[in-house]
Amino acid sequence: MKSLLIAALLFAPAARHFAGLPIGSTIPKADSKVKDISGKVISLQEARQSNGLLVMFSCNTCPYVIRNQGRTKEVCAYAGQHQIGVILLNSNENSRDGDNSFAEMQSYARTQGYQWYYALDDNATLAGAFGASRTPECYLFDKNGVLVYHGAIDDSPGDPSAVRRHHLQAAIDETLAGKPVTVKETRSVGCSIR
Repeated sequence: MKSLLIAALLFAPAARHFAGLPIGSTIPKADSKVKDISGKVISLQEARQSNGLLVMFSCNTCPYVIRNQGRTKEVCAYAGQHQIGVILLNSNENSRDGDNSFAEMQSYARTQGYQWYYALDDNATLAGAFGASRTPECYLFDKNGVLVYHGAIDDSPGDPSAVRRHHLQAAIDETLAGKPVTVKETRSVGCSIR
């Protein structure tokens, strides 16, 4: 009986906690510089605006990123309209000479009409600091630079017609209203950062 209890404790999932940067953390490596598709070298601190910062780990090729592209553009535009800085980070090191090269990132962002930063995360340094493992994976920091939400854009990454809750937009709205975020963490579904 004792061994069953120990096994249950060892293998039981943590209650609503997902790997990565803990809620309440400040922006990691906020002054580290990354190269944006414009050629500008910026830090997360410089990307931050008066109401906070949205960091999204993304890429050009993941089927989940592609399926979420409309939702990504909507929520990033929404954040920007509310003075929340937005930066998408491409941490996929193993395909820098292919579909995730800097030139392909520039082309992809132009095709998608990005109006926010899209930058290279060399050696996946920021992905490591954040504990990010998927694309897309979102981190929302409030005006004080404190993490208030981590996870998916919404509750149906694979099927936009089945979305019941827009997790990231709800977190933005609650943060802007000065309220605690109701759902602080959700499971990010997507491709592994390579």
